[in-house]
Amino acid sequence: MTDPHSPASETKPPVGEADVVAGLAAVRAGIRQAAEDAERDPASVHLIAISKTVPAEHILPALEAGQRLFGENYVQESKAKWPALKQAFPDVELHLVGPLQSNKARDAVELFDVIHSLDRLSLAAALAKEIARTGRHPTLLIQIDTGNEDQKAGIAPDQLETLLVECRDTHGLTIRGLMCIPPAQDPPSPHFALLARIAEAHGLPILSMGMSADYAAAIQMGATHIRVGTAIFGARTHKA
Repeated sequence: MTDPHSPASETKPPVGEADVVAGLAAVRAGIRQAAEDAERDPASVHLIAISKTVPAEHILPALEAGQRLFGENYVQESKAKWPALKQAFPDVELHLVGPLQSNKARDAVELFDVIHSLDRLSLAAALAKEIARTGRHPTLLIQIDTGNEDQKAGIAPDQLETLLVECRDTHGLTIRGLMCIPPAQDPPSPHFALLARIAEAHGLPILSMGMSADYAAAIQMGATHIRVGTAIFGARTHKA
């Protein structure tokens, strides 16, 4: 699965070490500019480098350049490559940004520091069970399907209140924010604005929105976390 808003350059071959460092620097500069244009403190916007399908050796240049927030889509892939990387760079914060199956909740709670894709009661129950078992408390975000796309993960905006109440009252979970992926064919800004309004209405401080092609618009709308992969690591090797 590729980022729906990724640029056409995704068809290019993967970039090398120097290109990763240059791409990371360019994205950081873009964040600063977008934040300043929106009259925001650039430090209020956190860059998550999306390293799904990127091998460990290609992640190292970003780590060595000081990047510490990384995002992955697949639990099994992350289990294979991140324990060693986190041992070498213990201050890494690892984010799960892809859909999560309930039967992978144990591994997700053990490995990830932030989970962006909570979107149903059964997953809330599974996560609560593993949080109680391990004592680890990853930051939890609910994914909102702002475009009402049947094929996409996330809950409809009008279902959020019910899920929040169940997470809090039934499972003892604290939800810290919201995430969305706008439909590929839509202008993203209205979706970002909707997510920001919903988050504000519920007192949720974290807004995970914006990717390689649209993070400036997301920052304009209040994003606290943007998820950028292609602009840093180049083309993705598609997962078999």
